[in-house]
Amino acid sequence: MAIFVAHMQLPSVYFSDLGRQRYEPVWQYQEKLLQQNLQVKKAFPDADPHTRSTVHHLLFVEHNPVYTLGKSGLMEHVLISDEERIARDIEFFRINRGGDITFHGPGQLVGYPILDLEKIKTDIGVYLRNLEEVIIRTMAHYGLAGERSAGETGVWLDAQVPGRERKICAMGVRTSRWITMHGWAFNVNTDLRYFDHIVPCGIANKAVTSLQQELGKVIDMDEVKQLVLQAFAQVFGVQMQTAELNPLEVLG
Repeated sequence: MAIFVAHMQLPSVYFSDLGRQRYEPVWQYQEKLLQQNLQVKKAFPDADPHTRSTVHHLLFVEHNPVYTLGKSGLMEHVLISDEERIARDIEFFRINRGGDITFHGPGQLVGYPILDLEKIKTDIGVYLRNLEEVIIRTMAHYGLAGERSAGETGVWLDAQVPGRERKICAMGVRTSRWITMHGWAFNVNTDLRYFDHIVPCGIANKAVTSLQQELGKVIDMDEVKQLVLQAFAQVFGVQMQTAELNPLEVLG
């Protein structure tokens, strides 16, 4: 007798690779996607969250050089004057994510998940640990043991070895009615000298590193993107689909 097993279809996450972009248009695009999902929730407040037509997105981008300061960040963690920053062609934005000051720039894989956590799990701590797990699994492909550091969101190397702690991926998020935005900044081939002008994430006396720095060679960014996508699908239990809309048209 044949036995048929019903397989539940995994939730879809619509993926867009935005290439290299300035920070502000991508921030605005995230806000637009978040607001679209919020409008669905407002229109159907009593609907089952799992059947409500909110849409999961994941954006990849490499930004032009920019420092961003989270809503709880301190300006004294910015160590460069406005004049010098402008001369170096580095933008600056105060933004609405958690966390302190960080840098985004070429050679860094920035990921922005816009997810409805009511369809996944309504726990910000679990969500952040899952984002960390995505990067930890990606690093394992390169023989690197990514770690968590107690009380410090993100992914580290040698997190428990005083004097050797090195942060390789910063994270900061915002949620509104369980819709997420912002995300992670994974240093792949990043020019780490940009971090000399800030106190990264407000954490003094701890180093910042990259895959390139750790492995001693330039890393194939396309390979990293594929590994991150695979890990994201595994960790969150979703399937990735290419977004039909060309976001570059939206960004202008």
